[in-house]
Amino acid sequence: MAFDTSMPILVVDDYNTMVRIIRNLLRQLGFTDVDDAADGSAALTKMHDRKYGLVISDWNMEPMTGYELLKQVRANPDISTTPFIMITAESKTENVIAAKQAGADNYIIKPFNAETLKHKIEAVFTA
Repeated sequence: MAFDTSMPILVVDDYNTMVRIIRNLLRQLGFTDVDDAADGSAALTKMHDRKYGLVISDWNMEPMTGYELLKQVRANPDISTTPFIMITAESKTENVIAAKQAGADNYIIKPFNAETLKHKIEAVFTA
């Protein structure tokens, strides 16, 4: 594996079940330091308090979406280089393009498994 499994990861999703699924998949991959936030604004607060090695965020959340979170992260010099993976149930090409243009390091379409997550994380850290 081309990444450090001890790095802190922030999972951002307003659906508790999805947070639990992602947390379990990360655990299967060997990650032990996983925080979570229920929306983009809560994630931003956590990111100002702690440096994360990776953010994995859902796109569709209220009141701040993952897309808005990504744009704010990339606009803030203190956290702009944080690796960011966007997750969504939307497989529309324009969403993938928008996320990439906003600075997403990778993009995962639900549903996904540990193998997919592993490959997407590896791609972020070997690019």
